[in-house]
Amino acid sequence: MELSRRIELLDYLRGFALMGIILVNAGPLLRIPEPAAHSSDAAYWRFLYLFVEGRFYTIFTFLFGAGFYIFITRANAKGRNGYVLFLRRMAVLFLFGLIHVQFHPGEALTIYAVSGLLILPFYKVDKVINLIAGLMMLLVFALFSFKIFMVLPLMLLGIAAGQYHVFDRFPLKKAAVFTGIMLILAIAGIAYQNQYAPINFGVETPEIQHFYRIGITIGPIVSAFYAGTFALLVQREGILKLLFFPLKNYGRMALTNYVSQTALLLLAGHMFELFGRITYLESLYLCLAIYVVQFIFSSFWLRYFHYGPLEWVWRIATYMKIPPMRK
Repeated sequence: MELSRRIELLDYLRGFALMGIILVNAGPLLRIPEPAAHSSDAAYWRFLYLFVEGRFYTIFTFLFGAGFYIFITRANAKGRNGYVLFLRRMAVLFLFGLIHVQFHPGEALTIYAVSGLLILPFYKVDKVINLIAGLMMLLVFALFSFKIFMVLPLMLLGIAAGQYHVFDRFPLKKAAVFTGIMLILAIAGIAYQNQYAPINFGVETPEIQHFYRIGITIGPIVSAFYAGTFALLVQREGILKLLFFPLKNYGRMALTNYVSQTALLLLAGHMFELFGRITYLESLYLCLAIYVVQFIFSSFWLRYFHYGPLEWVWRIATYMKIPPMRK
């Protein structure tokens, strides 16, 4: 693994994950009311909970674990104490999260920071053990729909992926087989979940609770299919890679864009008085507009600067020195 080379696939995948996260976060942040039965709004709500909710957050969490492994490995290889740097990195991330949670109660940064500390001992554990332990823990927590606890095994699997050099030596054939298997399982899981999709909203029934629990259980499978498919598409040269290129810069500024998603949603909510008045389908249009703003900003910013704004601050606090910002 080259010490200074960014792994572009990780940037693409982070950007891809961010696109799904904002679609789900828009609901609670803008206090979107329940959709009317048999409406286009209800159809989009069903789409969100079948294909988006918990799927992209899972990818983002897995990538955090992979980034955790790469960060410490590269720091140690450069003669630095990767553990100390990582502890500082998590402390700053926790502070970012404490600020962010004041505006977005469902935010993930504080959870990531705490979970990062908990999985730190696994850095030196054998990759086979990490892979098996991660899979077993994920299976148990998924079966019991313990969504919050699934963060740890997902990060552990990310560490294992880093140990196996999945991202810098991407195995196309194995990835294609894996993605095909995940596709079959995802279709079966979503079809089963869809049987319990609610028709009338506003009433908590056992069927609706079962619908939510199934979504949590099959989430990692659907996420694995998404990530595998997207990774295979990005590896191909041509029009598809060109089409996905904005996601590369979007993902390079993942922290800045994740936090600014909240800021832009809340800003739009206050400016246009959307709280409790916007529909789920209308929130999709707002998210599409935010995509455009963030894609343009990310590409423009990284044309002139090495790091995103929050990434730069994060780096200063981690290394205790000010890196050059302008290119």
